[in-house]
Amino acid sequence: MPPAENDRDDRARLSERLITAEQDERRRLALFLHDGPVQSLAGIALMLDAVLYAIDEGKLDAARNVLADALDRHRAAIRALRELSFDLEPVVLRDQGFTPAVQALADQLGLRHEIKIELEVEPAEELAEKVQAALYQIIREALNGAVRRGPPKRISVTVERGADGRFVATIVDDGSQERRREFFDTLAERARTLEGRVSVDQSAGTRIVLELPPRWARQ
Repeated sequence: MPPAENDRDDRARLSERLITAEQDERRRLALFLHDGPVQSLAGIALMLDAVLYAIDEGKLDAARNVLADALDRHRAAIRALRELSFDLEPVVLRDQGFTPAVQALADQLGLRHEIKIELEVEPAEELAEKVQAALYQIIREALNGAVRRGPPKRISVTVERGADGRFVATIVDDGSQERRREFFDTLAERARTLEGRVSVDQSAGTRIVLELPPRWARQ
């Protein structure tokens, strides 16, 4: 088979994996919403019905207790939805910029999993807004992948701009080297949509390097 046909076949397979990964992500989100916040809200509605009934019966202490439990569930549902919104695309990315958004992500993961995450990503502020959003998602997937397979004790994320104008993002962790090839293929395909490329070194921990062309600099 000619090299050009091999390249087309490889691109087709990678695109299919990316589509499958996105479908899996939508399915995960749907299950999370159904089994989490939706169930919580349905339970809260039943509890509020019970509060009204208790009030009608003059059982104010019972009504107060059920209402307090309903408020706790309501707050938990809000937290879950807020975390979901943050995972999809945090408001801070739009309102404050790339660096605060990645810092918030690192703080959240670091606190939850007791990981030291070091950041030096300021050069990414020079990227166009849509590319920042795509790079944020790639970094988020790389960090979540490290946590799932580790978790590591330390992660570093750096973004640099070379003399040739290229943007280079490097994510290094000292966790488990066990990662599925599909995980890296998906990152690589996402990079290709930005005309970039991904390289991986697992000689010691895992080192992921993403290179983006100079053309994505903010005009």
